[in-house]
Amino acid sequence: MELAKIRNLSDEELKHQEKTSAEQLFRLRFQVALGQNDGVKKIRQLRREIAQIKTVARERELGVRGAGKEAAATAETKKGAR
Repeated sequence: MELAKIRNLSDEELKHQEKTSAEQLFRLRFQVALGQNDGVKKIRQLRREIAQIKTVARERELGVRGAGKEAAATAETKKGAR
């Protein structure tokens, strides 16, 4: 999945996509371990996709990208309160 598509997903869809990608990765690793599949490229793609999903989710949590002025102001207020 492309990064632009990942960024357009809602938070709930991000969680679902992360879960399904993790399940696919588990199954693919299992098949490789049993010698049924030689999916090294697919494993790499899934690991990258999961990392991108987690990055986008964390950016939203911190209000780093695409969150707008309100989230940035909230994040700065939290920093100042510490």
